[in-house]
Amino acid sequence: MSHEMNLLKQAQEMNRLLREVHRELGERVVEGSAGGGAVRCSVTGQLEVRSVRIDPKVVDPEEVATLEDLVTAAVRSAVHAAVELKKSKIDEVTGGILPDLGL
Repeated sequence: MSHEMNLLKQAQEMNRLLREVHRELGERVVEGSAGGGAVRCSVTGQLEVRSVRIDPKVVDPEEVATLEDLVTAAVRSAVHAAVELKKSKIDEVTGGILPDLGL
C-alpha cells in the first residue's frame, strides 16, 4: 500500500473517531457549582445547559442579585468543565497534535 493511501486511511479513521467523540460529548454531562453547592448547573460536553438547581435556602427576595451571581458562576463553572472534557476527548483521538476543530 502506498504511503498516500496509508495516510488517507489514517485520516479517515481519525475522522470516524472524532465523529464518535462528538456524539459521546453530547451524551456526557458535567456539573458546575457555586456558593458551596447552593447553585448547581449541569452542561453536556457539547455545552448545552441541561439544568440549574438552586437550594431553596438561598432564595431571598432581598438578595436576587446575589442569586444571579451564583447562577452565573455555576454556569461558568459547568461550561469550563465541559470545555475541558471536550478537549480531553479530542486529544485522546488526535494525540493532542490538532487544534480544537470545533467538533
